Amino acid sequence: MTSATKKREGRPQDADDGVEIRPVRRTDRGQMIRLYREAGWWGPANDCRPAFVDKIAENSYYFAGAFRGREMIGMGRVLSDGISDAYIQDVTVLRDYRHRGIGGRIIAHLLDKLRADRVEWIGLIGEPGTGNFYKQLGFDEMAGSVPFIYKG
Repeated sequence: MTSATKKREGRPQDADDGVEIRPVRRTDRGQMIRLYREAGWWGPANDCRPAFVDKIAENSYYFAGAFRGREMIGMGRVLSDGISDAYIQDVTVLRDYRHRGIGGRIIAHLLDKLRADRVEWIGLIGEPGTGNFYKQLGFDEMAGSVPFIYKG
């Protein structure tokens, strides 16, 4: 972790809270579903095809989990070409572990990876109410941009 990241986050990556942030290529389905449910990203349609979460980590450019022992209590991932552009998404932490700096540590971990890979354009779309969280981590709103989603 860079000193700038440490300064923004206010605590080191290896904070003495028993939580480790590390890259993951394979995840436990039950833990992934729990994270998605608590984040509000899991609906009834997902119950019909839960196996899709098995491929999320391995098909992401980079996936990091926050672990307390063997339990994945948070996650974040990057979609990228690995050259110029990257999008951070699916950043969440279980409710019982929120407001402890873990989400910021996940973001810092993802940013360190992208900077090491020399990816310069890094974007994300935050949930309503998360603006201050992301601003504290070095992100700015993209004035003049409008996010879209395909509904076809």
